[in-house]
Amino acid sequence: MDLQTVERKECFAIEARDLTKHFGSLVAVDNVNFQVNKGEIFGIVGPDGAGKTTCLRMLASIMDPGSGFASIAGFDTKTQASDVKEHLAYMSQRFGLYPDLTVGENICFYADLYGVPKKGRQTRIADLLGFSQMQPFQQRKARDLSGGMKQKLQLICALIHTPEVLLLDEPTNGVDPVSRRDFWRILYTLVKQGVSILVTTAYLDEAERCDRIGLLDQGKLLATGTPRQIKGLLKGQVLTLRSEDARKINKLLGKKLNGLIVNVFGDTVHIVCQQVEETRKKALGLIQEANLRIDEIKQALPTLEDVFVSMMSQKNTPDNHPQIFHTAGQVLSGNAVQVEGLTRVFGSFTAVDSLSFEVPKGEIFGFLGPNGAGKSTTIRMLCGLLTPSSGTGNVAGYDIKSQTEQIKQHIGYMSQKFSLYEDLTVEENIHFYGGIYGLKGTLLDKRKTWAVDMAGLPDHGKTLTKNLSTGYKQRLALACAILHEPPILFLDEPTSGVDPISRRHFWDLIYTMADQGITVFVTTHYMEEAEYCDRIALIYKGRMIAMGTPMALKTRHMHEQILDIRCDEPQAMAQTLADLPGVRDVSLFGAGLHVVTLDAVFAQKNICQKLSDLNITAYTIEKILPGMEDVFISLIEADDRSHGTGKDREPQT
Repeated sequence: MDLQTVERKECFAIEARDLTKHFGSLVAVDNVNFQVNKGEIFGIVGPDGAGKTTCLRMLASIMDPGSGFASIAGFDTKTQASDVKEHLAYMSQRFGLYPDLTVGENICFYADLYGVPKKGRQTRIADLLGFSQMQPFQQRKARDLSGGMKQKLQLICALIHTPEVLLLDEPTNGVDPVSRRDFWRILYTLVKQGVSILVTTAYLDEAERCDRIGLLDQGKLLATGTPRQIKGLLKGQVLTLRSEDARKINKLLGKKLNGLIVNVFGDTVHIVCQQVEETRKKALGLIQEANLRIDEIKQALPTLEDVFVSMMSQKNTPDNHPQIFHTAGQVLSGNAVQVEGLTRVFGSFTAVDSLSFEVPKGEIFGFLGPNGAGKSTTIRMLCGLLTPSSGTGNVAGYDIKSQTEQIKQHIGYMSQKFSLYEDLTVEENIHFYGGIYGLKGTLLDKRKTWAVDMAGLPDHGKTLTKNLSTGYKQRLALACAILHEPPILFLDEPTSGVDPISRRHFWDLIYTMADQGITVFVTTHYMEEAEYCDRIALIYKGRMIAMGTPMALKTRHMHEQILDIRCDEPQAMAQTLADLPGVRDVSLFGAGLHVVTLDAVFAQKNICQKLSDLNITAYTIEKILPGMEDVFISLIEADDRSHGTGKDREPQT
């Protein structure tokens, strides 16, 4: 007993040595080695199908490793699985909640499951509800919670037995930026309490917040280190160009700057190059020749996404963009979507409250809002799947109340869950959806051939859909949704849970469709993606609170200013800076902090003085143009202030 105690004091929180897992001929995890120190947040990032979930399942003793060794809190995951589970909490991608139980009942169920003693249990529950800000919702059923609240509840259930180690498998997929910030605030609180955390994530800005990260691809761990060390792997320097024409500039420079890595990040193009000045001159010449606009060009520090994209851009996702439509873009004239006073009430709850807007043909229209804002409800009404309580509207020229069947034949709809049948093969899914849309004979054969090519799966027609990576499922779901060449496409959180490379290729497809006259109506929680839309509507608590182009929202609708601060351990400085005069809000933003203020000069003076008082000299501070995430949070908080509510008053969904 004493020997075990001494051994555990010296052990890592998590250790993997030559960890390997085969599924038939597929090597899912290939001789992976890493350690997670006590009190550390370690992130694993990688493309879809890299082996991240398999790693976590082996560490959680849910799956035996084919070979190699793994331990949790000093216990062997294979031979001491029961001890591992006593010291571990594992939060998978699928919520393990009981929808018909209340928040309180779900927590008590897991407390019983983990054998938490009755004595002291209520104190523990009260503490967890307190730091997660879930106290007001103890009597609400789990099915009625927003995505962000379900996420918090699952974390509470996992933590009820006070684990030493926490495994989180992409815990923030499909939740809005406000909920993501809350979730990371909770993680930092847990680390202060001595919990060690291993997290996988598809958000590269979240990976920047980890103490160390590992880059996993095709089952192999390519590199581990601090975010700063991983950024040092980038071969070259980064030149950034900010413009409203970012997508066009990206396409232009990608063709003309041979041998250089060119990628678009929201409204900014990043060029990885060796000679910054030479590249700057050449890029500016090409942009001027093409009569494109540019607001700013400068050298910048690389982000983790720069590294990720440069290392992964040639892997895992096909580049082919076959001709998508032949006739659909010519079907519509005028507005593709038009609604007036659209409302949907469920009992006493108003999910959608008097929305009015129009979407012209060929526009990419972004529909943003936090979890539970009413986005999916609105889309379901527009698609003829849900009858409005009041208001009017038409889609593709058909009335959303009386002509729902005609609407369904003239739209494509891709839901958050991709709407695929996991136990059918790729070809069977395509054939099934072709039949739904009335395709048959030679036409169906042609569209099936097109669909597998577009999805990048020409050699996988007989593959079961459940065996595809998330990125390939996404492309297959899109192909199935547009088999019948609809003039309007509705995409409800289409990139949730896919890696940055897959997201980029997906948006290339969206732009190809828009160029062919197809109208795309998209909801998203990725604020970078919102930058790609022609116009954006922000919906909150069922109401429209802002609408305009991305640049208009950043320059006209947001009245606060943003200071970007880069320093060591930014999370430790957030509350200190938030208490300073002139500072309205401070939040983590990638590897730094964004300070929201009405007077940047006054706030910067106070911040610099405070950092000097604390003997902190290694930092940078810069006033920047707000990003879409800044705008998103600012407008929501402004609406809360005007209505006298707080961010804990989330709507029921």
